[in-house]
Amino acid sequence: MTGRGDTPRNAPGNAPGNAPANTLELRGVGLRLGGRDLFRPLDLAVAAGEVATLMGPSGCGKSSLLAFLCGTLDPAIRAQGRILLDGAEIGRLPPEKRRIGILFQDDLLFPHLSVAENLAFGLPPALRGRRARRARIEAALEEADLAGFGARDPATLSGGQRARVALMRTLLAAPRALLLDEPFAKLDVALRARMRRFVFAHARAKSLPTLLVTHDPADAEAAGGPILEIGAFDGDGNAAAATAVRGRDRTAPAAG
Repeated sequence: MTGRGDTPRNAPGNAPGNAPANTLELRGVGLRLGGRDLFRPLDLAVAAGEVATLMGPSGCGKSSLLAFLCGTLDPAIRAQGRILLDGAEIGRLPPEKRRIGILFQDDLLFPHLSVAENLAFGLPPALRGRRARRARIEAALEEADLAGFGARDPATLSGGQRARVALMRTLLAAPRALLLDEPFAKLDVALRARMRRFVFAHARAKSLPTLLVTHDPADAEAAGGPILEIGAFDGDGNAAAATAVRGRDRTAPAAG
């Protein structure tokens, strides 16, 4: 993962512009609201199977950045820069064409649908045939250690079970990248640790470049990848450069 600025010595091959397959790249991406930069334009490359972490104070644009990546940014916020996935520009595609999955704090399961019906909602339309779709759903339930839960009402599930269903629904849509908007924030401490392991393991197993937004340093530590802080402001209220907190020589400060 790289922040914008001078290229560090011995920079690896996944720097923007020279990225391996299925890398999520941000090139000169910045957000502006009401005449104010939420953060300086930044460059970022997240490799397949890597979980990079974005941290910063509330209101600095972290969640808005994720919305920009998946194509749902509030029109009141002006964006600049390019988004590439596997080397292809996706910034002008509609959300459904980008194939970027996202998980939020809330699981957003449909209360009027069963667990299996919620999972079916994530299946791609190209998967035809009731038997094939049922088999895919049953496999997802078993993978989430929820075999036999298909007919259950989501309201009868625990918080951890609902979170697992939400992740599996996202993965059934076959995304090429994964965004995590503080998905562990509402879980208790013990459950949070288990869900971190579950989510990160699935992201790595499926070789998904993953970008995590969090306020919790423990989330970032568990992710194990590079960490980038954004959203600091100077004395005049101007956005400061993004800061690489950890990058194993894979980050550089954002340009001024």
